[in-house]
Amino acid sequence: MNIKKLIKAGLIAAFLIILCAMLLVPIVGSDMDIALSKLHLPSLSVGAMVYFFFVSISLGLILMWLYVALLPRFKRRVKTAVIASLVVWFLAYFLANVSMVAYGFMPIKLTIIGTLWGLIELLVASLIASLFYSE
Repeated sequence: MNIKKLIKAGLIAAFLIILCAMLLVPIVGSDMDIALSKLHLPSLSVGAMVYFFFVSISLGLILMWLYVALLPRFKRRVKTAVIASLVVWFLAYFLANVSMVAYGFMPIKLTIIGTLWGLIELLVASLIASLFYSE
């Protein structure tokens, strides 16, 4: 495992996750504000955005760490990137988002959009960042 290249690929993945997330804001921003206001909560603050920035960095690094760990097993880059994305998506996006619906915190439509968008952003991040990792 080449740690320097792993970190580089992880940071590239993180950047792509952040970029994809920023592209989602114009699509669901007003719906998110409405959902938050129904719970008597303010719109996302700068502090919340900073938190999500660091979550995205962590996810990018974890995604690529998992990719590197799985690569010897699955051999092919694309297959490995897809599998790593699905694992991280299920654990970090799907379970958390479904629990938000189950608790009644988030509307189903908004949750479906965000959850599917998360899968797309992880796939984009892992497929592109995997090009920057080699042993």
